[in-house]
Amino acid sequence: MKKVFLMCCLVVGFAAASHAQGGRMRMSPDEQAKAMQTQLKLTDDQTAKVTAVLTAQSTKMDSVRTASNGDRQAMMTGMGPIRQATQAKIATILTPEQAAAYKKMQDDMRARMQNGGGGAPQQN
Repeated sequence: MKKVFLMCCLVVGFAAASHAQGGRMRMSPDEQAKAMQTQLKLTDDQTAKVTAVLTAQSTKMDSVRTASNGDRQAMMTGMGPIRQATQAKIATILTPEQAAAYKKMQDDMRARMQNGGGGAPQQN
């Protein structure tokens, strides 16, 4: 009986730990750029530029994540301006039509996040 109880506790512990970690992986800058290339029909030149911007963003975000030492509020405060700057840089790389579609993608993702959904883009 003790072994069964111990096994149940172990399973519940692992389930709780994996749920607490979010259970989802972040996309790399290359993966993000490739997804944008598909969704926004970017040229190879645009994709290379977007990849560079996203790589710089990733580096800055990692620095903020490390510096916040687990303080979620400090992390969110530090990441906001980085996200805004990245979005502005990406918008300058895109054509007006692509920029409009990119803005819609961002708005849709923001709405999903506010409604408790995941941030992964939906494929149409």
